[in-house]
Amino acid sequence: MTNPAADPDPDRCLPLVGGRGERGDAAANRERVLCAARRLFVANGPAAVSMDAVAAAAGVGKGTVFRRFGDRAGLCAALLDEGMRGFQEAFLSGPPPLGPGAPAGQRLDAFLTELIALLDRELDLVLAIDQWPRGGDARPLGSLALHLRVLLTELDPSLDAEVGAEMLLGAVNAGVIARLRRQRGVRVSELQDSIRRLARGLSPETVSRHSAADGARQ
Repeated sequence: MTNPAADPDPDRCLPLVGGRGERGDAAANRERVLCAARRLFVANGPAAVSMDAVAAAAGVGKGTVFRRFGDRAGLCAALLDEGMRGFQEAFLSGPPPLGPGAPAGQRLDAFLTELIALLDRELDLVLAIDQWPRGGDARPLGSLALHLRVLLTELDPSLDAEVGAEMLLGAVNAGVIARLRRQRGVRVSELQDSIRRLARGLSPETVSRHSAADGARQ
């Protein structure tokens, strides 16, 4: 199943020529290939798109695509990395509550909420490369696991933050989310609420704090 909302503006994707936006041929070709792959993947699904089709749509030789990305899974991983880089910048240096400046509990909620949203947007890519999750040391999960450990430690120093982070990332499973979203029709907001509740359950102190806050709002 494709995600039409993820389709980029083709003109915006094309590399700039001249001025400060000018880049080398290699960088320009890489950008053209990624934009072409994104458009084709959105329209047809990654499994139905050949490397030949990507090369033709990008206006480059097939050898260029294979040298830069290896195979279709490599193309999917490169596109996923782009989304992950934006997410990482947001939680490391963006505005709160996702970025610094908010309490750890609020940042954890925001982090998990956006992680589910990102995974839902890029679900076809994640399923195509079959690398979500593979543990805290695998790309693209290494930085996510580290950030979760930091937040969990700040939230409750008594927690085994490494175990907690692995449990949370293990729950963000592409196959499970695809089944819930596409076969059972579960809304993204329901998935986000479930992962936030799971995170709160790691710490009795966190459960107590959120229960008190929920009661005060009622």
